[in-house]
Amino acid sequence: MSIATAEIEAKIRALSPDEKADLVRVLIAELDGPADADVETAWIKEAQRRHREIVEGKVRPVPGEQVHENLRNRLKR
Repeated sequence: MSIATAEIEAKIRALSPDEKADLVRVLIAELDGPADADVETAWIKEAQRRHREIVEGKVRPVPGEQVHENLRNRLKR
């Protein structure tokens, strides 16, 4: 680790938890790059498709509590 990096790390450790969280969010966003412009449209279409399947009776919604219980049971195996 370079001296500059060690100095930056020391300064980061002195930040408050909120400041560290903000910094992490900024750095991750920078590493991820720009958001895909079509992502929001794709999610809206997906949500509409899922809603339509529920309304048409093609699928049955499962309560969140049941989903979590099922996951906990699967993880215990």
